[in-house]
Amino acid sequence: MKKIVIVVMLCAVSLGWSQEKSYGDGEWFKFRVHYGFVTAGYATLEVDDAVLNGMDVYHIKGFGKTTGFSKVFFKVEDDYQSYVDKDKDIPYRFIRKIDEGGHTKDIQIDFDHTSKKALVHDKKRSTKGNFAFPQDAQDMVSAFYYLRNRLDVDHLNEGDTIDMNMFFDKENYKFRLKFLGRETLRTKFGKVRTLKFRPYVQAGRVFKEKESLTVWVTDDGNKMPVLIKASLAVGSLKASLTEYKGLQHPFEIIMD
Repeated sequence: MKKIVIVVMLCAVSLGWSQEKSYGDGEWFKFRVHYGFVTAGYATLEVDDAVLNGMDVYHIKGFGKTTGFSKVFFKVEDDYQSYVDKDKDIPYRFIRKIDEGGHTKDIQIDFDHTSKKALVHDKKRSTKGNFAFPQDAQDMVSAFYYLRNRLDVDHLNEGDTIDMNMFFDKENYKFRLKFLGRETLRTKFGKVRTLKFRPYVQAGRVFKEKESLTVWVTDDGNKMPVLIKASLAVGSLKASLTEYKGLQHPFEIIMD
């Protein structure tokens, strides 16, 4: 449960160029995070136009928290934000402010893509430092939106794997995405054609080896996530899309 926002976001990597933007100002998603019929919490993703250091950017915000009995046993409040270049789909600033059962972080990262250096400000420890990052590195939020704009579904073959550079906190990470195929998924909105992926992150960092993630995104112009499933040692955790608004393209639902 403590990774509910990361589960929603870490389904991303570049697979090519799309012709049109898949998201824009005003887009908003809400996910129900649940173990079977038991609701453990909620997560949201939203996009707004903004200006950062004189540049027009998208301000993308992801927030997740536990509710009900889950909150009593293990309180989680995760706040992730990214400021993304509207044309290049690269991050300029990343914010990670979390409280997961008393484990807290409050970090701001400013990316300089000319020098390939990231200024990491750990506000909890009152420290700052510069760290190198590789070409085209993404943060934990921008990665998902990078995918949506650059996904070329016409050239996807089952079993394809794509690697990606990711930077967060003070380290560089390797992220891999495997395409598992196309699947028609039954959702609360109706039957939806989806693309099915399996993201892999360095074991022992964000997800453990025993956890297995699967992500379903719509096979349309939006490329929006409708279901994320994490197989855990104690069961299966799911994040299901429950509400949305501000889509750039029609949400294609199969009529029975």
